[in-house]
Amino acid sequence: MTVSLDPPSDSPPAAPPLASEAIDILYTRLSAALPEPRSELDYVNPYTLLVAVVLSAQATDKGVNKATKGLFAVADTPEKMVALGEDGLRQHIRTIGLFNTKAKNVIALSRDLLDQHGGQVPEDRAALEALAGVGRKTANVVLNVAFGLPTIAVDTHIFRVANRTGLAPGKTVRAVEDGLERVTPDRFRRHAHHWLILHGRYVCKARRPACPTCGIADVCGYPDKESASKRGP
Repeated sequence: MTVSLDPPSDSPPAAPPLASEAIDILYTRLSAALPEPRSELDYVNPYTLLVAVVLSAQATDKGVNKATKGLFAVADTPEKMVALGEDGLRQHIRTIGLFNTKAKNVIALSRDLLDQHGGQVPEDRAALEALAGVGRKTANVVLNVAFGLPTIAVDTHIFRVANRTGLAPGKTVRAVEDGLERVTPDRFRRHAHHWLILHGRYVCKARRPACPTCGIADVCGYPDKESASKRGP
């Protein structure tokens, strides 16, 4: 499955690229505020993480967690998921957007894991992207969260933060990912994905960024910080 590299619909104008000193300060403060960030998706093993990330496309983590609570209680391995079948899976995920397509993909990727990888989630980008419903972003999340690799998955939130702050301006998702790979200091690479996504989700929001309470506002290149401060969080 391919993933669109078009910019998200809420993408802001890009700020000028930050200097390396500002980037170091930005990450230092984000890491100090949350030293050990974690995914907000619930999972119990690499397989359930993979399934949760596939289900999270165009859905909220909260909505996915609500659906997978019952699902993972009965199907936390590829074998159990295939035995559950598409119809059984759909009953658990009906509240999630695109649930019919996602059910087909989850069953297909589960079969592929059994047939090609002995039922194990591969620690390999190409192998992950060859699975049904898995694109580059999903592969990056799994490699980072399940296997501890320093990958950076760019979603709508990270695309916005990277452009709005000037951290890694780019016109496409892949351009932003490549930019973040270049400018993120090695010591911050492991958790950069989580710091940026959480910052975008709760502070640097699309319509009303909380600039007055933002811990990196003084190093951020966003040109409309003053207006945001007047609007309030």
